[in-house]
Amino acid sequence: MHNKKINIAVDGFSSCGKSTIAKGLARELGYTYIDSGAMYRVVALHALRKGWLTETQINEEQLKKHISEMAITFRTNARGEQETYLNDENVEREIRTLEAANGASRVSTLPFVRHELVRQQQLMGKEKGVVMDGRDIGTVVFPDAELKLFLTATPEVRARRRYDEMKAKGDDPVFAEVLSNVEERDLRDTTRAESPLRKAEDALELDNSHIGIDEQLQWALEMYHKITANNEQN
Repeated sequence: MHNKKINIAVDGFSSCGKSTIAKGLARELGYTYIDSGAMYRVVALHALRKGWLTETQINEEQLKKHISEMAITFRTNARGEQETYLNDENVEREIRTLEAANGASRVSTLPFVRHELVRQQQLMGKEKGVVMDGRDIGTVVFPDAELKLFLTATPEVRARRRYDEMKAKGDDPVFAEVLSNVEERDLRDTTRAESPLRKAEDALELDNSHIGIDEQLQWALEMYHKITANNEQN
């Protein structure tokens, strides 16, 4: 049976395991995985390098002038892992720093940054067969996505996951601080004027507070097969 390719949007709160599910789906289905968050990190990295983004301010004028010159692409390396490129330079490692993450959170509130990246993301989805995760994929980037998933979990569970991740990396986090950071991000994500985080009307929600990765992926694949079977019949 030949399934026509569809686009899949995975949205949800921070530290919900969105990218784990999105990558798993892409791998199982032979689709392209696009990490929308990485794109905001690339913009932040470029702005940091140029001195347009400092701890206290953002030079919006320069960023606005040059944002369309940032060609962001994804390539798969020899190990089958996806890496992020800025104008043909591999920046995967550099965008994974805390500095780039914090910068991304700040530049993503600027309407012109979001508009440009949404434009690039929509181009990537033109051919279908894309799994993209983020905060506004089902509502803004791919409002027509055939399958939309929305992941959620309690702030405590998400803070615990991030805390364990940091411990594993050799950091020495304080749980109360990690939890307040999660709650802060939730507030910023859900209340910002431009493309706030919200569940699309037609999204399928999964609270994964007490569900393992394998079960989540099984659920997501079942939803995919249900949708594509319906499409075949219609």
